[in-house]
Amino acid sequence: VWKFILMENAICFLSKISSLEYNISVLHCVPSMCYNSYFRQPLNILYSSKKQQKSSDSNGEVTEEAEALIIKPSQRSSEASLSKVLYKTFGPYFLMSFLFKAAHDLLMFAGPEILKLLINFVNNKSAPNWQGYFYTGLLFVCACLQTLILHQYFHICFVTGMRLKTAIVGVIYRKALVITNSARKTSTVGEIVNLMSVDAQRFMDLATYINMIWSAPLQVILALYLLWQNLGPSVLAGVAVMILLVPVNAVMAMKTKTYQVAQMKSKDNRIKLMNEILNGIKVLKLYAWELAFREKVLEIRQKELKVLKKSAYLAAVGTFTWVCAPFLVALSTFAVYVKMDENNILDAQKAFVSLALFNILRFPLNILPMVISSIVEASVSLKRLRVFLSHEELDPDSIIRGPITNAEGSIVVKNATFSWSKTDPPALNSINFTVPEGSLIAVVGQVGCGKSSLLSALLGEMDKKEGYVVVKGSIAYVPQQAWIQNATLEDNIIFGREMNESRYKRVIEACALLPDLEILPMGDRTEIGEKGVNLSGGQKQRVSLARAVYCNADTYLFDDPLSAVDAHVGKHIFEKVIGPKGILKNKTRVLVTHAVNYLPQMDTILVMTDGEISEMGSYQELLKQDGAFAEFLRTYANAEQNMESSDANSPSGKEGRPVENGVLVNEAPGKLMHRQLSNSSTYSRETGKSQHQSSTADLQKPLAEKNSWKLTEADTAKTGRVKATVYWEYMKAIGLYISFLSIFLFMCNHIASLASNYWLSLWTDDPVVNGTQQYTNVRLGVYGALGISQGIAVFGYSMAVSIGGIFASRHLHLDLLHNVLRSPMSFFERTPSGNLVNRFSKEIDTIDSTIPPIIKMFMGSTFNVIGACIIILLATPIAAVIIPPLGLVYLLVQRFYVATSRQLKRLESVSRSPVYSHFNETLLGVSVIRAFEEQKRFIKQNDIKVDENQKAYYPSIVANRWLAVRLEFVGNCIVLFAALFAVIARNKLSPGLVGLSVSYSLQITAYLNWLVRMTSDLETNIVAVERVKEYAEMEKEAEWSIEEAAPANTWPEEGKVEFRGFGLRYREDLDLVLKNINITINGGEKIGIVGRTGAGKSSLTLGLFRINEAAEGEIIIDGINIAKIGLHDLRFKITIIPQDPILFSGSLRMNLDPFDQHSDEDIWRSLELAHLKNFVSSLPDKLNHECSEGGENLSVGQRQLVCLARALLRKSKILVLDEATAAVDLETDNLIQSTIKSQFEECTVLTIAHRLNTIMDYTRVLVLDRGEVVECDSPDNLLQAKGLFYSMAKDSGLA
Repeated sequence: VWKFILMENAICFLSKISSLEYNISVLHCVPSMCYNSYFRQPLNILYSSKKQQKSSDSNGEVTEEAEALIIKPSQRSSEASLSKVLYKTFGPYFLMSFLFKAAHDLLMFAGPEILKLLINFVNNKSAPNWQGYFYTGLLFVCACLQTLILHQYFHICFVTGMRLKTAIVGVIYRKALVITNSARKTSTVGEIVNLMSVDAQRFMDLATYINMIWSAPLQVILALYLLWQNLGPSVLAGVAVMILLVPVNAVMAMKTKTYQVAQMKSKDNRIKLMNEILNGIKVLKLYAWELAFREKVLEIRQKELKVLKKSAYLAAVGTFTWVCAPFLVALSTFAVYVKMDENNILDAQKAFVSLALFNILRFPLNILPMVISSIVEASVSLKRLRVFLSHEELDPDSIIRGPITNAEGSIVVKNATFSWSKTDPPALNSINFTVPEGSLIAVVGQVGCGKSSLLSALLGEMDKKEGYVVVKGSIAYVPQQAWIQNATLEDNIIFGREMNESRYKRVIEACALLPDLEILPMGDRTEIGEKGVNLSGGQKQRVSLARAVYCNADTYLFDDPLSAVDAHVGKHIFEKVIGPKGILKNKTRVLVTHAVNYLPQMDTILVMTDGEISEMGSYQELLKQDGAFAEFLRTYANAEQNMESSDANSPSGKEGRPVENGVLVNEAPGKLMHRQLSNSSTYSRETGKSQHQSSTADLQKPLAEKNSWKLTEADTAKTGRVKATVYWEYMKAIGLYISFLSIFLFMCNHIASLASNYWLSLWTDDPVVNGTQQYTNVRLGVYGALGISQGIAVFGYSMAVSIGGIFASRHLHLDLLHNVLRSPMSFFERTPSGNLVNRFSKEIDTIDSTIPPIIKMFMGSTFNVIGACIIILLATPIAAVIIPPLGLVYLLVQRFYVATSRQLKRLESVSRSPVYSHFNETLLGVSVIRAFEEQKRFIKQNDIKVDENQKAYYPSIVANRWLAVRLEFVGNCIVLFAALFAVIARNKLSPGLVGLSVSYSLQITAYLNWLVRMTSDLETNIVAVERVKEYAEMEKEAEWSIEEAAPANTWPEEGKVEFRGFGLRYREDLDLVLKNINITINGGEKIGIVGRTGAGKSSLTLGLFRINEAAEGEIIIDGINIAKIGLHDLRFKITIIPQDPILFSGSLRMNLDPFDQHSDEDIWRSLELAHLKNFVSSLPDKLNHECSEGGENLSVGQRQLVCLARALLRKSKILVLDEATAAVDLETDNLIQSTIKSQFEECTVLTIAHRLNTIMDYTRVLVLDRGEVVECDSPDNLLQAKGLFYSMAKDSGLA
């Protein structure tokens, strides 16, 4: 039977889903278009005639919508109204729910009326039996009708809610693709992701409640009318109590709103910080800064918990008023009724019909505050959305694109001035230049002079203040920091274009990617991780270049793509791609570069200084002018000049083919492949062949395991029941004492409630003497006392649960944060940041604010159901026959449903992660997407991902409805039997007991429904605890500090580093990446480390910092084996200037010194030595200058200098330079080198060198090949030895 039912449901799911997808696609386009057309030109539309409007917008229907939207508000305000758009889109379907709701409300009142007839029947001994059976049947039929209508109504509400959410996510995504950079500053990635997850969810929740706004008052009025008929004017006493409670609830709703806003703010900040920590985790580990950032997160979290605590107290008071309201109402009404007149007799009919009506009243009164607060939350979200959607957008017309008839040139810029936002001072002033079609232009200049800004301006990313800019045809753009998608390598290159095999091959060859493809485990089908984690910097840059070349645009903008690759690869790329003989020779190319040696081949050179073009002309002309440029050349060209001559006859230019020989290592199946390829690639001659075979052979072994190359671990769905241990963990997090206390208080509350109702039934059965009842006062007093004790218990348990919940969320967040920060680097490389951010936002939010109220309701419903059963059994013991079988059916249905619903919920949350990951990725690469004009494809991808998510969500809605109908049927059977047995045993029963048992059974339907809903909610939400705990069991790094083994404060004193038989591997079952390295570096030596790509240069530094632990041998620094001391003790004492300069958002000062250990003088001195002093002192806030997320508002070169300043500030004995000078122009490079020479004179310096000329004056050079030391001597001796070093020097034109 079960299987059959499931099949039947599955079929109806599927038919509904297919229609749903259609709906969603329709939905997606409507609001966003109205929205955008509305925001883009608010004013000129308002007054334009209809004809113009039509022509400006090709979609006819949408225009009508937009017009309707636009013309109306013009009288009041020119602000767009999001709510109107939503209403227009979803209103018509939603309105059907009104009819269902109204029908259901009317049927609700049939129950009490039939109960009245039933009690009269029991009282009247002479009535025929068929009446009783008729009333019983009527009661049952009404109940069943009510069930069916209600769930039809809910279905409509939920589906509307889901569509609302989809539409909002779609609009946010589309908007994120068009907002300006300045708007991006005000809405960080974290905030936009929150808009998508939290705020869109709020609308979904609201859709289910919104009808209560009219339905609740309707129910209240009907109930009061029937009560008046029953009890007369004394009802007014009850009404007075209710009216008094309304302002209390209103005040609480207002308070809750303010807390909500405060909490959202803290949460945004926390997620933003977490996002950055996860993006820059490698830097945090190298600098041992985890603790400083942990403190920063906890500080924000502390604020958040403070607000949560206040909300918890409020919630406790709220629960108290809601639970006690119905009781107080009943008490005051009965008291007034009995006291008003001696002859007013409280008999069964009056008491229990009134109680049934009061129970109906209880629901609308409870739900109203919830609805109000839900509306309040949604209005906060609406406002946040409106602010985001009204951000200024990039003006698509500021740059004229497309074919231009008069052939001035393919890029024409006249008197153009650009700034990053409307309010900022201009970053580029009066720019004038023309680029003839098919020419090659170089843009050169100092760090931070506006080279990248110039390209951004041509792409339309900046705000044009004045002037005229034309860019002809399509554009391809290569950014300075390559943006790589989480997709296969091939997808990254093709980037949504058609596949053209021959062209694809040519592009890959020209971009020197062939050798990389041979190394990657599945060639171009290899999946690249988020942000390109499994490619080296050079490979990322070449993939980014290949993407541009493949798309065959008319105009190419290159932002320094050659800096991340080695000199000879750069040369290969220049010759084959960019230069006069390259693939692109007939295209227009603008190249920002620091490399002097390519300048003679340029058609024109633009020299930039401080946002202006100071000189332009061909190489020869600029030399003749003898201006700043000539000066610049004379200084830097000497080293690189002779390269041209030596290369003409060297074989490398002709037959050699580039081999990037990375040692690739495959992690366990399903784990990330770790690769350590340093940022370079080389031409290898004799060694090339044999090397290659060996490296591919290594790869074959692990590849045999099926599915061993899946890079990032998807967010997994756990299956099966939530284990009891999870609940136990949560109870421990709350504190066992509080847990048991709250359970005890729950029991007290329900015992008091049952007792008071039983007491009422005894009261109504008091005999009537001379038209009055005796003992009225005693009965009333006890009834009141029981009620008050009930209230006290309620207050107690709701305090206990709320406070316990806060303890739990503090504890769980602390654990999660600590565990994530303690995880080794490999964990971050294989876990997409989306998953982690999801844990910190969604799961923690659930633990904070969803679980405690659910626990309260769960406990409440459990005890309510048990109580109702007890009362029915007391009244009609024969019901004992029927309750167990019904209970069994109930349990079966419930288990069957909960299993399905839980799995659907898990699938839904797993399919939610890709939506965020994709969104995050889009935000990072938005300028590339715009440059290639790929917005449509990305929007479509986003829609597909959202639809995937809805496919899991929609069945869960339907499953809920399925369950509710079946359960309520069980409840309705209980009503049927309670009434039936009462009719059968009418002669033995007192009317009081009949009233009691039937009125309880009328409630049981609602309780059962609630109970299952709460059980499944509890199960689905407690999954959050499970997922947060998941990371506690992950592998950890070594201890951060070990007391016993901590070295002296002054260690290392001389900075002597010894490698003894040192070997390193990335995973147990793989070959060593470094093997038997034996070398002693004396204190104060300057060592250059060189070698072909994959020779193990970077691996050496990873070993030194213990990012990967040694596989064999040891590293000794000043007599201490580094493996024996804590990681922080080690990492604080060595300084690295890493490859990618990463900054965190916060003040510049915090970026230099997060622990606040240094004085301002020290910081200024380090900035001066890093040549940043002039720049920083020119900033309005000096050291407190806010860096934006990822340091976006400094140029890459400036960021590199900030990293240098960090190193100067730490001034440790050992300094490691990891190819730090790749993104810097030659002048800055020289500054850095000279600073290092002078400031780190006493220190040991290890440099992984890109440009050999930087290490020619070092004491020794260490040449690595395939993880072994091949040569180690002073540079001069090595050149004479004519070995590997000599051939590399020759390639770079230094020998």
